[in-house]
Amino acid sequence: MRASWMVAIALVGGMLGAILFAAPRAADAHPMGNFSINHYARITGDKDALEIRYVLDMAEIPTFQEIQRTGIVPKVGDPSIENYLRVSGEALKQHLVLKANGRPLQLEQISHDAIFPPGAGGLPTMKQGFVYRAALAPAVQSGPLEVEYLDDNFPGRAGWKEVIAVANGSRPIAASSVPAQDRSHELSNYPTDLLNSPPQTLEARVTFSLGVPGATDVAAGSPLSLRANVVGTPRNAFTELIATRKMSFWFVITAVLISAALGAFHALEPGHGKTVVAAYLVGSRGKARHAVMLGLIVTASHTGGVYVLGAITLYASRYIVPERLYPWLGAVSGLIIAGLGMVLFVRRLEGADTDDHGHSHGHDYEEHPHSHGILGHSHSHGGDQIESQVDRPGRSHSDVGSSRPAVARPISRRELLALGITGGIIPCPAALVVLLGAMAVGRVGFGLMLIVAFSIGLAAALITTGLIVVFARRFMDRYRADGPIITRWLPLASSGVITAVGIVIALRSLITTGMF
Repeated sequence: MRASWMVAIALVGGMLGAILFAAPRAADAHPMGNFSINHYARITGDKDALEIRYVLDMAEIPTFQEIQRTGIVPKVGDPSIENYLRVSGEALKQHLVLKANGRPLQLEQISHDAIFPPGAGGLPTMKQGFVYRAALAPAVQSGPLEVEYLDDNFPGRAGWKEVIAVANGSRPIAASSVPAQDRSHELSNYPTDLLNSPPQTLEARVTFSLGVPGATDVAAGSPLSLRANVVGTPRNAFTELIATRKMSFWFVITAVLISAALGAFHALEPGHGKTVVAAYLVGSRGKARHAVMLGLIVTASHTGGVYVLGAITLYASRYIVPERLYPWLGAVSGLIIAGLGMVLFVRRLEGADTDDHGHSHGHDYEEHPHSHGILGHSHSHGGDQIESQVDRPGRSHSDVGSSRPAVARPISRRELLALGITGGIIPCPAALVVLLGAMAVGRVGFGLMLIVAFSIGLAAALITTGLIVVFARRFMDRYRADGPIITRWLPLASSGVITAVGIVIALRSLITTGMF
């Protein structure tokens, strides 16, 4: 038993390295992700005050949450916006800490502004900006300032987080923990080389010295000039269906067909269950019904995750940050998949060791019409298969008298269920945008119809993949039923792939959480 596990770990380790090297990264639909809340702060000092220009860029989903929470109309100039910005600015400043020479300063909201650039799926995004000023006590106006800044708004939310400190005539900068030049142009142009690893700066320490008397404070009181992102939100064919204004019978039919096709293509993207489905069916010598069952379970899990995350976004976002669920779901899914793959690997390794004696048995008992299995009759108990050991026709006496019992086990429904759920548990962000977009424009029924069609396409692709694998294995068994590559190494390799894929999913997800 110990030797089997050592061989399993060694072979899976090699596959793990190859998959880690070759696996592609998932792409976000929004430049910084549909869930992101992006922060920007510019600190400037003059003789008698400090100024903070504070900008938040909310992507589609947090903007949707804010609209639901406040009831604002996301349109520049709407009467609801002015009051919202005044209240929002006061709430945000409560979580901005500004100190001068160790003493807290009181921020005063000077001005505010907001724009609503269009996002994916007909949903708006929101960029809001504020100018705060904090008066300096007369005792500190004539000397250098040690300034401390901390932004504690929206803790745990993903996004771009940038702080800069800018000097002017009366307050040059002697030392600073943050740069003087920003990278994002006040969150209007995110550098593409940093999208996967954006800055996470939410605090700063700046030393302002006293400048030349009478110098001009060029930055003091400068007005806000919010701009939409230079690179607009990338469009997704699935999310854009919900944003179409003209509705007709033929458009609905066409949209359903397009959604089904996009669901099938989505299933063929990396990390969406097809690799695990195919590898498991090879490693466990699954049948057509197992391929159908596994494809349906993965699809149901994938679709159910969209509705669960949508409910969390609407009703529980105060307690659960939706985008923080993704990496933890991925980690749990990966670990369960890796565990199932390792168990399957060891089973196949031990079964191969007992049966591979260089002789032919002449029958594929795993496909016996009476479900005898490899070793004889099988009996069902609690959804799992329990096998009794009997002599097989054509088996030599040396086999019967072997001290090592043969190991073989049919597919367990529990394993199918566990693998299917974990393989599809991570919901599709595009489907979530469609769901929320449908709610925003009052087309809930149409949105649900598109998601169902998307799921049908996903299921069709996964089931087709599984059936191809099953029938290809049967075709190969017909011509080389007892070859060591087919009977031993192919199932072992497929089990190793399941384990390696699970480990990669778990590691990538844990890296996203910041644990590594």
